[in-house]
Amino acid sequence: MSSSAVQPPLSSDSDSDTSSPSSSSTHHRHADLSSSIFQSYLSHSSYPHSDRNQDLIKIQSFLTSSRSGALSCLICLERIKPTDPTWSCSSSCFALFHLLCIQSWANQSINLAASRASLRAAVVPDENTLVWPCPKCRVEYRKTQTPKNYFCFCGKVQDPPRDPWVLPHSCGEICGRSLKYDCGHFCLLLCHPGPCPACPKLVRNKCFCRKSEDVKRCGFKNFSCNGVCKKLLECGVHRCGEICHDGSCLPCKEKGTYKCQCGKVETMRECCERDFRCDNACNKMLGCGRHVCERGCHEGDCGDCPLQGKMTCPCGKRAYEGMACDVTVPLCGATCEKTLSCRFHRCSERCHRGPCIQTCRNVVTKSCRCGSLKKQVPCYQELTCERKCQKVRDCGRHACKRRCCDGDCPPCSETCDRKLRCRNHKCPAPCHIGACAPCPLMVRISCSCGETQFEVPCGIENEQKPPRCRKTCSVAPLCRHRSSCKPHKCHYGACPPCRLVCDEEYSCGHKCKLRCHGPQPPPNPEFTLKPRKKKSNQPSEPTPGSACPPCPEPVLRSCFGHHIGTERMMVCSNRAEFSCDNLCGNPLPCGNHYCTYVCHAMKARSSKSDTCEECNLPCEKEREPACQHPCPLPCHRGECPPCKTLIKRSCHCGSMKHVFECKYFNCLSEKEQMAVRSCKGPCHRKLPNCTHLCPETCHPGACPLPDKCSKKVTVRCGCQTLKKEWLCQDVQTAYHSSGCDPKDITKTQYGLGLIPCDADCKGKKVKVPDSELHLRQTKPHEEKESEKADNVSKRRRRKQRVHEEEKISRLQILVAAVKKVMLVIVIVVIIIASAYLGYKGLVWVSDWMNENETRQRRKYSRN
Repeated sequence: MSSSAVQPPLSSDSDSDTSSPSSSSTHHRHADLSSSIFQSYLSHSSYPHSDRNQDLIKIQSFLTSSRSGALSCLICLERIKPTDPTWSCSSSCFALFHLLCIQSWANQSINLAASRASLRAAVVPDENTLVWPCPKCRVEYRKTQTPKNYFCFCGKVQDPPRDPWVLPHSCGEICGRSLKYDCGHFCLLLCHPGPCPACPKLVRNKCFCRKSEDVKRCGFKNFSCNGVCKKLLECGVHRCGEICHDGSCLPCKEKGTYKCQCGKVETMRECCERDFRCDNACNKMLGCGRHVCERGCHEGDCGDCPLQGKMTCPCGKRAYEGMACDVTVPLCGATCEKTLSCRFHRCSERCHRGPCIQTCRNVVTKSCRCGSLKKQVPCYQELTCERKCQKVRDCGRHACKRRCCDGDCPPCSETCDRKLRCRNHKCPAPCHIGACAPCPLMVRISCSCGETQFEVPCGIENEQKPPRCRKTCSVAPLCRHRSSCKPHKCHYGACPPCRLVCDEEYSCGHKCKLRCHGPQPPPNPEFTLKPRKKKSNQPSEPTPGSACPPCPEPVLRSCFGHHIGTERMMVCSNRAEFSCDNLCGNPLPCGNHYCTYVCHAMKARSSKSDTCEECNLPCEKEREPACQHPCPLPCHRGECPPCKTLIKRSCHCGSMKHVFECKYFNCLSEKEQMAVRSCKGPCHRKLPNCTHLCPETCHPGACPLPDKCSKKVTVRCGCQTLKKEWLCQDVQTAYHSSGCDPKDITKTQYGLGLIPCDADCKGKKVKVPDSELHLRQTKPHEEKESEKADNVSKRRRRKQRVHEEEKISRLQILVAAVKKVMLVIVIVVIIIASAYLGYKGLVWVSDWMNENETRQRRKYSRN
């Protein structure tokens, strides 16, 4: 027990749930043994809620307040420092005050009492009769008991020195004060505040019923043996049936049939109520034999008749002897003269039966209480004026204001109602002079569960913090980690949030890696000492948890068109698709071309061409059988319809034109086409070596045997005098033999000059050489050829132009092939580079995510 009194003050006003390592180590080095010591005292007590145990609780509260620094002076409401001189009430409350504060309080109280006494009695009071009250318990002390010096708690050492290892204001020695109930022993605790505990000495004593004997502590020597008391009760018949108890036994509760005092009524009653009186009158005949007893139910004799003996008239002036008790006494006829209720006048009526008149109606001159008014009034009537007393009462604040005051103003009946220094309550005492008494209330500050608590004077509770409780918080967590969550200590307000990882699985298969964000239990009330104006009957509801955020895991996501090598690293919860800026490349409904839009979204995966472009190109398929006409339909699937375009084909000789359907003409073989194109007439083509037409039926190809023309040709000499008919083939032979090509001979000159001139020819004519003649004929011939060329139809020239455009040189085909090869090589290089850079990017993203995860783990491990 002595160790508890010398503990250094420990802080207990922290409201945090966790303590630092230094504080925990300090706690292990300086353990608080006071709880175990007081528990051992309380365990030996037979009555755990008795007044003696309240002393132990008070001592424990003083020690707790001293350790926590919560000791305050009730007068100035300032904290009592370990070095401040103090005084403690030793009668009842054991409250601690500053020495200067209690001296000032005592002097003010004594001076106020002296001034009041002098005002009322006009006499200087004796100093021995002046008292001053304790500010808390109001126990009165004499003027001579006003503290003058600073003593320790036990009162043995004056001005005790400050020792950090000893309780403040204590001398550190054994208390030695005599214990309560004068058991003859002394307190063995070190010098301590508050009352001394019950005597701990072991003594032998008997129980309350004096049947059992046991060894008990002297302070708790009175005990119960828990047996039946069996003491003889007051009735002298029955014995007590209660458990062994302190004090006198209870009244006897045994029931029986008992009679009243007059013996007329008999009822079932408890033994302790066996002597009772009924409600009936006695009505027994008195000794005179003429009257009955008018008393209620009673025991014993009724006594003599009250009307027997000497009798007088109602006023008492005339006496009569020897009259029967049933005869009415006559009136004497004299004046009554009995003293009235005013005690000054007498009754003026004649002798009469019954009481005199209650109100004295004699007119007298009276003065009011304050002496400001005199008037004649009936004696029974009190005279008061309407003047209000303006004299200030003894409180010094309020006027008397009583009507017709006699000068002795009563004490002020107003309530002081001034704010006390605690600023929480008002002074409830009658209005008075001087400072109000300090607020005697103590505020209990406890933890949330109420297991740990201490008391402080009213007014300083706002500066205090709730004590640190080592009990576990009783609020169960509501999140999914309720089974693995670490328990925390008792606290005010909301429970600390769960610090574990959520670890809840997403629909995608990943798990939430954030800190737990599940529902939280309803918070405990916040620490406050002010009562709420409106107490809500509805319990606080738990805070619903927030849903897990979208999955933040990075995943590879393909573009709209699922192109190879265009994947991007995206957040798993981000379902938005993207365009890779490449061409779509999906086949169009026509089945011949591909979408040239930039990579875009599809309406449905099953039909990829729902949102692709519409093919508006003409059909470019090669028809079967092949023809030069394009398909009239837009680009489509399957085979093209048969070509029904009408084509014109001239016959072999060119004399007429045939009209065919393209399908029909192209389905024929080459031999059949040649046969169909023949007009079945003469060829009509000019032979190449002469000016005659082909004699064969219309045929394809060159005319057969152009050198064997059997047409007759008129051959002339140079002067055109001689002429002969030769066969055309002979003419051609003649030209060949002369070294001239028959193709170069015009129609008009054909056969001219082949026959030599004879003697009959005209010699006078100048013979023109053949070369000049040929030159002369060239110009008209060229003009004829140009005219003939102009006569060619425009449609034929247009067809020739189309045929020329379709003929592409071999060099152009080679250049186009080289360009295609180069384009393929460039695309392959770009794909390889994109794949390489994408792989490097994925490796970098993976390293970055690993670094972030390592940092988070380090952060959580530090927390």
